[in-house]
Amino acid sequence: MKAIVYERNGDPSVLDLVDRPVPEPGAGEVLVRMAVSGVNPTDWKSRRNAPPNGWQIPGQDGAGVVEAVGDGVDPDLIGERVWIWEAAWQRQWGTTAEYTLVPVRQAVRLGAAPFELGAALGIPFLTAHRCLTAGEFMPDTLRAGALADHTVLVQGGAGAVGNAAIQLARWADATVIATVSSAEKAQLAASAGASFVINYREQDVVEEVHKIAPDGVHTVVEVSPARNASVDARVLRHGGAVCMYADNGGDEVSIPIRAMMAPNARWQFVLVYTEPKSAKAQGVKDVAAAASQGGIRVGADAGLPLHYYPLAEAAAAHQAVEDSTVGKVLISTSDA
Repeated sequence: MKAIVYERNGDPSVLDLVDRPVPEPGAGEVLVRMAVSGVNPTDWKSRRNAPPNGWQIPGQDGAGVVEAVGDGVDPDLIGERVWIWEAAWQRQWGTTAEYTLVPVRQAVRLGAAPFELGAALGIPFLTAHRCLTAGEFMPDTLRAGALADHTVLVQGGAGAVGNAAIQLARWADATVIATVSSAEKAQLAASAGASFVINYREQDVVEEVHKIAPDGVHTVVEVSPARNASVDARVLRHGGAVCMYADNGGDEVSIPIRAMMAPNARWQFVLVYTEPKSAKAQGVKDVAAAASQGGIRVGADAGLPLHYYPLAEAAAAHQAVEDSTVGKVLISTSDA
């Protein structure tokens, strides 16, 4: 099989296209013939901090068809179209290859939905799900109507996680306010389903949010806490939460302590890989339900333009994500 590999004891910036034997699934595992691999910032960031020894196929997310199963796995899964999450987390077999191996729980039925959708679900949508459910007064699970009485602020509504948060929150019937930096990104956030869009370069975010939600927002989905902490602190309602999933704009954040004590505000750090197992399981279940019910879409008309690269150009795909390409970068791995 063809696979993109970097050597952990070599230069992790080098991605080589190599031939490797197709692996055999072990107990509790499935072998998936990949169709599409989704690229995330963590894919290229992890290469910079690659530990020594051995090799690694990058790629956490993807979609394809189950081709073989190991002991203890229902053989009826063979031939099923699936989406994959966290394939390369503490494992060598990522999704940037013609085949990958994952524990069966990390291969989720996709049904008739397109592979491109499946490859976009993992890291962005599971991160967004955690951000939308981690607040004290937020539900543990998302479904239609679960956020009907909630207002959510998505800082950076044109990014991958921002898009996912908008789509999931709207599927759950929240009022969604998104911030963006340009008219082009405003259109993307609106296409994703944002109820209101604020251009933070031209408008006062605090003033505009309070016009929409006089009592403040229930949750802030935050990509840049170092830059936005002051704004976030002034738009939270009583019991509200700021859920931080990235450090764009700085690696330290200053929070006004006294001002946040009175409303019993929560500042929640989010890393999808290490979130509580029960929350992860619920996230996978809810994201799969949203996808099957048509609550999640991809493409420009969903605010998430798609950018395709062939397997041999995986390095260029990683660079596109590092360069903050707007939309979803995908690597076509085979014709599964």
